Amino acid sequence: MFADYTRTTNRWGRLTLFLGFLIATSIPFIVLATTDIDITAGQIFTAWLAVAAVYGTFYVVEPLTYFPILGPAGMYQAFLIGNIANKLVPSAIVAQNALGTKPGTRKASYAATAAIAGAASVHVVSLVLLVGVLGTWIVSVMPGSITDVARVYILPAILGGVMVQLIATLKQVKSTVIAVAVSLLVVFLVVPYTPKIVSGFAVAIAVILTVALVWFLRDRDAAVDDAAPGPGIEDSLIN
Repeated sequence: MFADYTRTTNRWGRLTLFLGFLIATSIPFIVLATTDIDITAGQIFTAWLAVAAVYGTFYVVEPLTYFPILGPAGMYQAFLIGNIANKLVPSAIVAQNALGTKPGTRKASYAATAAIAGAASVHVVSLVLLVGVLGTWIVSVMPGSITDVARVYILPAILGGVMVQLIATLKQVKSTVIAVAVSLLVVFLVVPYTPKIVSGFAVAIAVILTVALVWFLRDRDAAVDDAAPGPGIEDSLIN
């Protein structure tokens, strides 16, 4: 039964991701072909290279780090929907914690899939109501000073709320302290005092360094206790 589920997930997941890729990448080429914009292939490649230089690390890091949490179906959902780190992964973690499931198991994968579907549904409904229906009216009645403040603080407010929720849910004090310390180190030492080619990877450096430190400084005795007996082969995602 799980094998059938996996085959169906992979078939439709690959198809929908490929369709999403075609739609997302076709728009610039359609605009280029139907308008008088003078853009050369060299400019397009240069722009892509600039983006890849900043985010290229995440092309490898994100799939590897998200898979144990999200599972196969959740991975297809997440990379098609977007807002993975600040919306979908936190939703999956909270759902798994509420159900008492361990990452890397089928139950955790199912919980992540349901949580992502719920988060995406709420997001779409909110966008339709607050942006599509009421967006123009809200902007017209909102004072300019509030709009200016929102532009500056909306992103930190969202990410801060997500971080506090994860800290309260997971209750991993050592990991939290290490993550905060590494982030401060990167922001105040790495970014100001290193070349742009290094500081451009600040987020990746913080993530990789945090994961490495948490792994090497973990309580090995507790890890052994938690691992026994562990999920059986019938509950493993890689069965």
